[in-house]
Amino acid sequence: MGAHVAAYPMSPVDAAWYHMDGPVNFAMVTGIMLMREPLSFDEVKAVYRQRLAPFARFRQRVVEKRFPVTALHWEDMPDFDIGQQLHHIALPEPRDREALARLVSDLASTPLDHARPLWEVHVVDGVNGGSALIMRIHHCIGDGTAAMVVCNALFDTTTDAPPAQAPAMAGVGGRGNGLLASAFAPIEEAVRLAVDTARTTFDAIAHPTQLVAKARLVLEGASMLAAELLKSPDPRSPLKGSFGLEKRVAWSEPVSLADVKAIGAPSGAKINDVLVAAMTGALRTYLRRRGVDVDRVGVRAMVPVDLRPAARALELGNEFGLVILELPLQGRRSRDRLRLTKERMDALKRSPEPVAILALFDLFGRGPKAAADLAVDLFGTKASLVMTNVVGPLGPVRLAGAPIDRLMFWVPHPGRQLGMGVSILSYNGEATLAVVADAHLVPDPETITIAFGREFARMVRTARARKAREAAARPATRGGHQPSLAKTGNRRARVTQ
Repeated sequence: MGAHVAAYPMSPVDAAWYHMDGPVNFAMVTGIMLMREPLSFDEVKAVYRQRLAPFARFRQRVVEKRFPVTALHWEDMPDFDIGQQLHHIALPEPRDREALARLVSDLASTPLDHARPLWEVHVVDGVNGGSALIMRIHHCIGDGTAAMVVCNALFDTTTDAPPAQAPAMAGVGGRGNGLLASAFAPIEEAVRLAVDTARTTFDAIAHPTQLVAKARLVLEGASMLAAELLKSPDPRSPLKGSFGLEKRVAWSEPVSLADVKAIGAPSGAKINDVLVAAMTGALRTYLRRRGVDVDRVGVRAMVPVDLRPAARALELGNEFGLVILELPLQGRRSRDRLRLTKERMDALKRSPEPVAILALFDLFGRGPKAAADLAVDLFGTKASLVMTNVVGPLGPVRLAGAPIDRLMFWVPHPGRQLGMGVSILSYNGEATLAVVADAHLVPDPETITIAFGREFARMVRTARARKAREAAARPATRGGHQPSLAKTGNRRARVTQ
């Protein structure tokens, strides 16, 4: 008789994400760290072995238990060896940006081995004179906030930190990683309590008035959710169609967050408003080149909203809802797109819809994969892409002694309807936009990221010109402060990986 292997039930929401894997489209996040110095593979292995030890999910595989009911569980991997999750390779010739993009595209197109823990790392030598570390992780392990918790455990802020010493949470964006996350805090706890209260008969009897008030918020969320599902599907475009196995990835040059803030300051637009508006301008340019009448065709994005309670800020798993954002493609000028983006984002910030969707994920995660597939397909018809934002480390960090120059990730676009994923990650005062798409639908995502850089540069020039006009129209005042703009829209003139 074999030794007993410990197994732990998977949460329904995590189970829903596990079920979102399709035959050619995987619920998998791909991230990359770029270093200008070479990485030591042995030191990376030591850091991962020591720093990931507190996270049980990284040494567990997913199994399906069929008694007494069919359900997914986390099971400790017998004879787990973290070395089997890490791989050491060299970037193929000619070792340039295109070679790196092909490598990441190949990995993004390859499913993880479901017989093992659902993550893996590739340490890549010969990348721009240094190294890259590519990490793939299945979404059932955690969302963007959870990923930052793991990264914080791996990263150092000093040059001499030993592998076993994990730093504290300071310096990482932490909770609120998302386009609309912080705006939902006032309603999040109330709606969550309503769901919890409804599950507890005693509380329902003991606090009937609270139950009615909180249940009203749940019903409002369900009503808004129903209205979203009754919307007509997003029209056919180069972003929707039949999927293949192959993916394409691309990433932008970094943009300065100081410039982002200066662009948005006159209108009160937030960082996310500015970046989404710039992405919308890039998408408008791309779709026009693909023959789409952008003045008549609308495109919606599924936007994750972080709903993780503060008490569970350091846990893994998925705790986010979704909203559907209508991208203002019809805006012909950058300032019009920024204004419309801000208006639509502000309107979404008071909606209980994301909490209702999280509850729906909880429901579908308790059933078979067919139920989750139905939900994904239903939501997928209402949008054309996934768009998300994660706040990374606020200052420079290191991995295994090597300073990290760039951080990026590619968000999955699961199901059979959403053809593209767009992700924004901020790190050390800069933000980078990354795109992953089905190769059949969008064979050239680099044209979108290049257009994003040009659109952002135009927004910087417009903001600078406005600032100059305002300065010329009024006398100088002592002690006055205006948001500063860098001399270029992109702090790095050189072409970087």
